[in-house]
Amino acid sequence: MTPTERQVPMTDRTQRHPGTHASAKPLMGVEEEYMVVDPATRGVAAAAAMVVKRAAVDLGDAVSTEVGQFQLEARTPPCAELGDLYRHLRQSRATVAAAAAAEGLGAVATGATTLGGALPLQITQKSRYLAQLEAYRELMDEQAICASQVHICVPDRERAVLVSNHLRPWLPALIALSANSPFYEGRDTRYASWRWLHWQRWPVSGPPPYFHSLREHDELVDGLEEGGALVDRRTVFWDIRLSSRYPTLEVRACDMPVTAEESALLAAVVRALVVTAVRAVERGDPGPDLPTALLRAACWRAARDQLAAVGLDPRTGRATAPGSLADDLLRHIRPALEELGDEQTVTEGLRRLSAVGPGAVRQRAAYERRGRLTDVVDFLLAQTPAGTL
Repeated sequence: MTPTERQVPMTDRTQRHPGTHASAKPLMGVEEEYMVVDPATRGVAAAAAMVVKRAAVDLGDAVSTEVGQFQLEARTPPCAELGDLYRHLRQSRATVAAAAAAEGLGAVATGATTLGGALPLQITQKSRYLAQLEAYRELMDEQAICASQVHICVPDRERAVLVSNHLRPWLPALIALSANSPFYEGRDTRYASWRWLHWQRWPVSGPPPYFHSLREHDELVDGLEEGGALVDRRTVFWDIRLSSRYPTLEVRACDMPVTAEESALLAAVVRALVVTAVRAVERGDPGPDLPTALLRAACWRAARDQLAAVGLDPRTGRATAPGSLADDLLRHIRPALEELGDEQTVTEGLRRLSAVGPGAVRQRAAYERRGRLTDVVDFLLAQTPAGTL
C-alpha cells in the first residue's frame, strides 16, 4: 500500500476524499486479530513477528504484530460490496495461515487463549505497547484475547457521535452473534464471550456513553486523557468509538469470529445498523438514551448466554424474550439491507448462524466429543483459513 492508503485506509483508494466515492454505499473494512499456535502442543507461540514478516510479502502493511508476541492483526481494504469484503477476508486468512505454516506454526481465530501458559503476556517491544504496560500494568500482562473491529465510513464526526447513540442498544446482539471465547487459559469460563468480560476491567471500555454532541464527546475524552486513563486517543476502548485516525465509526464489541463468512456477515450487519442510524439522525431522531448500567447488564447477559440471552428493547429499555436477539436485529435493519442490496445474503447468513450457534457453541461441541481442549484448537486451525457456517 502507498503512504496515502495508510493515511485513509477506510476511504476509496482511488480518491483522496471519502465523500467522492462513486458508490452511495458506505465503505466498510475489518481488522482481524489472530493467535499463533504450535500445532504440536496447541499452545500459543511467541512467534507472530516471523509470521507477519512472511505474510507481509503479499499483504504489505495490512498485516502487523499486536500487543502480545503470539498475536497479529490483518486488515482488509475498504469495500463497498459485501462480496468484495468476503473475498479479502478469505485471502488474508489464507495468507496468514500459509505464512504460519511456513514457520511450522498455525494461526487460529478465537477470542481468548484456549490452553494455559500464555500468561504473563510477552509484550511486543514497541514504544506504544510499553507505554501501555507502564500505565495499565497487570491488565496488559493478562491481555490474551483477540477481537474483530468493523470500520464504517462516517466522515462527519458530529454525525458519527449521534449515530453511535443509535447503535448502543444493539451491542448485546453483536456480542451474542460473535461470541467466540468460551475457554480461557485452560478452563471453561461458562461464558460465551469471556473476551468481552475481560475488557470490562479497563478504565475506558464497554458501551460508550450517550452523547448529545461532538463537543460533549471530545470534552469527555480530553478529561480522560488529562486524568491519565488514556495513554493516547487510541486507548479509548469503548465498544463503539470514533476512530482517532480514520474517518470512520469503529465497532469493537465482537470477538474474533471463527470464519471469514462470519466476519463478513457481522460487518454487513454493522453497516446496516449505521445506515439505519444515519436515516434516523437525518429525521432528527436523537436515539434512545438507555441507561448505561442497564445496557451493560444486557451486554453481560449476551456475553454469558450468546443468542439464548434476554434482549433489550431499544425503544423502552425493557427486557425482550430470550433468544430474540437475532430476529429483533434483523427486523430493525431490514430496510437498510434492502437499500444496500445485502438483504438476502445477510438474512440467510443470520439464519445459518442462529442454527449452528456462534463460535462459542461450536468450540464447546469440539471439546465435548472427547473432553480435550486440544481438539478445540484443532477445530480452530481447520476452520480459520477457509471454514464456512
